[in-house]
Amino acid sequence: MEGAKLPLQPPTYGDLITILSIDGGGIRGIIPGTILNFLESELQKLDGEDARIADYFDVIAGTSTGGLVTAMLTAPNEKNRPMYAAKDIKAFYLDQCPKIFPQESYPFANATKVIRAISGPKYDGQYLHHLLKEKLGNRRLHQTLTNIVVPTFDIKRLQPTIFSTYEVKKNPSLDALLSDICIATSAAPTYLPAHYFETKDFLGKARQFNLIDGGVAANNPTLVAIAEVTKEINRGNCDFFPIKPTEYGRFLVLSLGTGTSKADDKYEADEAAKWGVLGWLSNDGSTPLVDVFTQASGDMVDFHISTVFQALHSENNYLRIQDDTLSGQLSSVDVATKENLENLVKVGDGMLKKPVSRVNLQTGLNEPSNQGTNEEALIRLAKILSKEKRLRHAKSPRGCIAKSNGLIKERQLGKSTPYSRTGSRINSKTSRTDSRTDRNTPDSRTESRTTGSHTFSRPQRQPASRPEAAAYSKQHTTNSIQQTTIHTVPLQPKIH
Repeated sequence: MEGAKLPLQPPTYGDLITILSIDGGGIRGIIPGTILNFLESELQKLDGEDARIADYFDVIAGTSTGGLVTAMLTAPNEKNRPMYAAKDIKAFYLDQCPKIFPQESYPFANATKVIRAISGPKYDGQYLHHLLKEKLGNRRLHQTLTNIVVPTFDIKRLQPTIFSTYEVKKNPSLDALLSDICIATSAAPTYLPAHYFETKDFLGKARQFNLIDGGVAANNPTLVAIAEVTKEINRGNCDFFPIKPTEYGRFLVLSLGTGTSKADDKYEADEAAKWGVLGWLSNDGSTPLVDVFTQASGDMVDFHISTVFQALHSENNYLRIQDDTLSGQLSSVDVATKENLENLVKVGDGMLKKPVSRVNLQTGLNEPSNQGTNEEALIRLAKILSKEKRLRHAKSPRGCIAKSNGLIKERQLGKSTPYSRTGSRINSKTSRTDSRTDRNTPDSRTESRTTGSHTFSRPQRQPASRPEAAAYSKQHTTNSIQQTTIHTVPLQPKIH
């Protein structure tokens, strides 16, 4: 199974535009990491052990901790493959979160945290900064293995700054270090310090960034990712097929939440009415102000996308996996004890067994949709992603050339060729070779091309002159293309 080795061709050669979105949520990023581990394992069953999440999605979007996961999945290693497999995310969070969010257990620790919240962020962020710079090095936005979208918020300009691999082609000043982007999108107010850095464009002109957590604007980056793709389509980007505003069935979206505490009835108006600055900044180990901002922005995105997909009868193309029953320390973004982190892994495993849910447009709560479990939905999704990737390869110039070269080899070796998909036989003539060496005799060298699960080897001829070589190439390539018809069966993606 060599499907994983095939590069993902642009959507214009396929039927779908595939998008993965990962919410923010601090240490709760281990939850979508657990879910992605399952999805990647299913893709590996279909396409081999080298299959990675980045091989199947046109866009991966992530905010805050989701931005960190996005970088892990898409940053290239020395072999130009993802630095991390999805299975590595769990170990990363278990090992690093206690160091990023060190827990204090001495007497009056809570009082110290409140005082610190008044004078500065809860954590200095130094370990996180060092870790990301060490792991990501000098890798920049344009180097990711698939397109990514990472929202941040610029507090100097008072507007979102979206780091997008689509935009960096037009605006080089956005080509920041991945480490800076991850630090910025994770800089949650009151928890971690705002992040400043500069970039330069081709002319050497500097641009300043004064950024905080993208969660204050788009904790659920799904809509931002769709917007980035839509902009590229409107610009006439040849990587995309033309799409009408109502054709949401051409999008295939997986949106992963990090869990919420909606069912916990966390705050009440009578209590909040008495809060001052300190009350909104710290309440029973959490930060109500940040909770409200991030939860509100995330829910509005889910509500909007659910409404649009349902209205256009494309709800089967949008899978949102979220758990709104977290409570206590499980709903925290920074209680990085070993016990709590391991419990969050169990939450992720448990979400796989839960039924597929959709937001109730009346209550705003997630309700079962009688479409099986999330695990079953992800298995179906993996099959669709694998088929879409293979379809694109078959219809792309690379796939057509590989198929043509295979037919040329069969003609040269005198082998009978299989029936085409239209039912007609592709004729071939048996040629006889002898021990004489002339300009039309193939030598021993071969050129290998890999497509799908087959490897084709094409003998190389040695024409006497360039005009004859050109004539030979034109004749055989034209014959092969004319005799070969590639038929595709339209996908009807249903992931629920």
